[in-house]
Amino acid sequence: MAEKSDAWGSRVGLILAMAGNAVGLGNFLRFPVQAVQNGGGAFIIPYLICFLVMGIPLLFIEWSSGRFGGKFGNHSTPYILDSMVKGRVLKYIGVFGIFTNLAVAAYYCYIESWTMSYVFHSIGGTFVGMSQADVAAFFGNYVDISHSTTGIPYEAVVFYVICLVINTYILSKGLKGIEKVAKIGMPLLILFGAVLAIKGLTLGDSGASEIFPDANAWDGLNFLWTPQYSSLLDLKVWMAAAGQIFFTLSVGMGTVHCYAAYLEEKDDVALNAVSAGFMNEFVEVVLGSLIVVPIAAGYLGLDWVIQNAGFGMAFQTMPYLFQQWGPALAMIAGVLWFGLLFFAGITSSLAMGTPWIGFMRDEFGWNQNKGAWSFGFIALILGLPTVIFFQEGVFDEYDYWAGTVSLVVFAMLETILFSWVFGMEKGWPAITNGADIKVPIIYKYIIKFVTPVMLIVIFVGSLFKPKDNDWSGNLSNLFSGNSWVLDNGSIIKTITHAGIREQIALATDPSVIAQLEDKIFYLNGARMLLVALFLFICGLVYVAFLKRTREGRATA
Repeated sequence: MAEKSDAWGSRVGLILAMAGNAVGLGNFLRFPVQAVQNGGGAFIIPYLICFLVMGIPLLFIEWSSGRFGGKFGNHSTPYILDSMVKGRVLKYIGVFGIFTNLAVAAYYCYIESWTMSYVFHSIGGTFVGMSQADVAAFFGNYVDISHSTTGIPYEAVVFYVICLVINTYILSKGLKGIEKVAKIGMPLLILFGAVLAIKGLTLGDSGASEIFPDANAWDGLNFLWTPQYSSLLDLKVWMAAAGQIFFTLSVGMGTVHCYAAYLEEKDDVALNAVSAGFMNEFVEVVLGSLIVVPIAAGYLGLDWVIQNAGFGMAFQTMPYLFQQWGPALAMIAGVLWFGLLFFAGITSSLAMGTPWIGFMRDEFGWNQNKGAWSFGFIALILGLPTVIFFQEGVFDEYDYWAGTVSLVVFAMLETILFSWVFGMEKGWPAITNGADIKVPIIYKYIIKFVTPVMLIVIFVGSLFKPKDNDWSGNLSNLFSGNSWVLDNGSIIKTITHAGIREQIALATDPSVIAQLEDKIFYLNGARMLLVALFLFICGLVYVAFLKRTREGRATA
């Protein structure tokens, strides 16, 4: 049995680091938007069910897989899977666990850098006196690197590089550095969130104005928390709820495997997995639902929130809302809000560096410092196009393929491998050995049957997403003998840039056509970078296999 080259300092630190890995920007930016766009209370029931039958099982699988692979000195997914399931090809499924983290970190750190910049602007009073349109325009100018919002040339690039350097420096300190950030960042995140949540709870109709006389924060809360049982029959809502689980728990990435690989053989994984999962859910469902939606509804009205809900609200709307509290409180609220987002972001982005560092140490003998700075360098090379060509869609292209499709594919494959190839006769003891709680036996069957089926349905549903996301209507048409019409957002249509090509076909202005054609060029360039990264990691895994063969360590 191989010795571990690094270790967690305490169980509390491990759980906080794992929770920090899961608690990210999606808890505060994506969850409220998904809830609003999918009917508020109509979203909650499918979401909670998906957490119990898909989220918790995936956490069990990834924690136990990581601990199992760690027994053999493996700290990244290619050889964690290889230690569980013998076969030359299967280890390449684990490439997703390194690829996804590098690709996601490249653009995720850009969002993280926005939060740093907005703390700076909140303290400097940049948003004082701005209208909502002005605040929205500020964000547009910020991501257009040809503009300068503070007099700093290429401000977006500067803050992005600073953010990457901070991440890389902390990673160079090993698990102890990550653990220290988690022990500081997670409590501050919850404290900041609680302060803002109290404001959301107590705002009431005091923010109503002549323009929005019916504004009431409680309308936002009631909308989110009034269950609608009809949603149980709406496949669209189920797909959205299941998709949010991936984002919120950071499953299907390989980070959980890597963190768990540093556990001892008899260390608990069951209670740790449940603790980290439920801490994430508390932050998301409780704090995440009490800030953006009620505060926005309290000043702008629920109808405005429903019509304008989007990822950009955090940056394009919240600074304006904070100004309604007066300059001093606006500054404090801005620091709390964007500071909260920064801590949520950095605890996740730090986790993304560990699979690469663990792989390069295990297979090529790189030390922590070399692994960390090489991770930062690769992330910089990959990430600069998302900064420079943000408006051309490169950022969104990374997010779609690396941050969405890859997660679903890897989670689906690893679940099938764990449940059916590794087998539950070995998988169940891997979960329950050393457990500090009694895991309900029903989860043995959920992991084997329910979770794989759900993941296959999600993947197939993403491939063949129907036009306008109208599942019921398209199923009826299909059973009536009509064709299944794909949505431009389906994986199949996205590959061909169908949505953009439709816009080109309808456009009459040559400049618009040229702009759309340029966009396809940039998107294809982004795809080439992602494919090159994936193939590069595959090549490293193959070289590692040859090295293990020479050393007599290869398993198949």
